[in-house]
Amino acid sequence: MTASKRGGRDPRTLRPVEMEIGFQRLAEGSVLYRAGGTVVLCTVSVDEKVPEFLVGRGKGWLTAEYQMHPRANPKRRENRDGRERPLSGRTREIQRLIGRALRAAVDLDRLGEPPPALGGDGLAADGGTRTAAVTGGCVARGGGAATPAERGLLKGPIVNDQVAAVSVGHVDGELALDLNYLEDSSARFDLNVVATARGDIVEVQGTAEAEPLPRAEVDRMIDLALEGIGTLCELQRRALEAARIPLDRVLRSR
Repeated sequence: MTASKRGGRDPRTLRPVEMEIGFQRLAEGSVLYRAGGTVVLCTVSVDEKVPEFLVGRGKGWLTAEYQMHPRANPKRRENRDGRERPLSGRTREIQRLIGRALRAAVDLDRLGEPPPALGGDGLAADGGTRTAAVTGGCVARGGGAATPAERGLLKGPIVNDQVAAVSVGHVDGELALDLNYLEDSSARFDLNVVATARGDIVEVQGTAEAEPLPRAEVDRMIDLALEGIGTLCELQRRALEAARIPLDRVLRSR
């Protein structure tokens, strides 16, 4: 696959990333996250109560919601999930992925009650809305945790590590990082990888569209994803520092 088929982007590079922190001024934490043509709005709100199974235990929780805007795709969606119809299987799957990804790097014992709730709205889609929601959600979580930390409402630093996610595909016989829609739709095999800044893997989702792929190639795809995630975590930190969010107040020492 040549770089020209990706609009001049090298197969091993990420799409251009932009993060506008504080986009939603009423939320405890928010970021408008752009990855190429994909745009996701991530917000964090502090809920009034924890799930019933955690009431009285002094332990927090983090839950996620995910929606696609009606004009996020070339063709308008008739209704948003959960408004006039039940959540689709895809929406439920992505919500659970985002929740698992962000809880994996949070100390729930220190989080306490009430818990934060993360919302991710896909505003424009060109592949990778779920990975964008995880990566942007980590940034929104950092901002959302900094506010109660400054007020002394947390038991201590609650974030164990940064988390980010990216896709990798086996396209035209080569590996490609951070797939757009056309690449994803033509990939022989595609992966979504969630991992921490230290390189610890949270989740891997992979599918062969036709022929199965040898294990060695899948391992190469994961290695490339971890390289991309390392870059995304550095971009997260820079964005938070630029927004003057004291991440060290909520990030536990390594």
